[in-house]
Amino acid sequence: MDRFLQAAIDEAKQGLAEGGIPIGSVLVIDGVIVGRGRNRRVQCGSPVLHAEMDCLENTGRLSARDYQRATLYSTLSPCDMCSGAILLYQIPRVVIGENRTFQGPEAYLEARGVALTRLDDAECRQLMQDFIRAHPQLWNEDIGV
Repeated sequence: MDRFLQAAIDEAKQGLAEGGIPIGSVLVIDGVIVGRGRNRRVQCGSPVLHAEMDCLENTGRLSARDYQRATLYSTLSPCDMCSGAILLYQIPRVVIGENRTFQGPEAYLEARGVALTRLDDAECRQLMQDFIRAHPQLWNEDIGV
């Protein structure tokens, strides 16, 4: 397995252990993880701390040139909000663990020049399926349903 996806999965599992939604993300520049995050909406009572947003927050300020060399790994397809951040910071590559349980605006990201790699990872899928089955109301809140 890709070590960067595994790092994102580790974040997702940590979030689940904290009582949150099992989605994780890491930001990689030049083969080094520079930021990690997990969905922390429940833990922090936040409306915006999806995994990708938490990852970017934890990364701290970077130059535009740094973001333009980055790859964002996420265990789940990024939603509209997180896709907007990807576009705002011109992150050119996103690796998606799975997009069967939820698919964000992937075609829009690609139309805007973002290269997507969809891994359809079984562990990412199982984490989400198990969570959605156990906590459908919390999941629906997370995706705005």
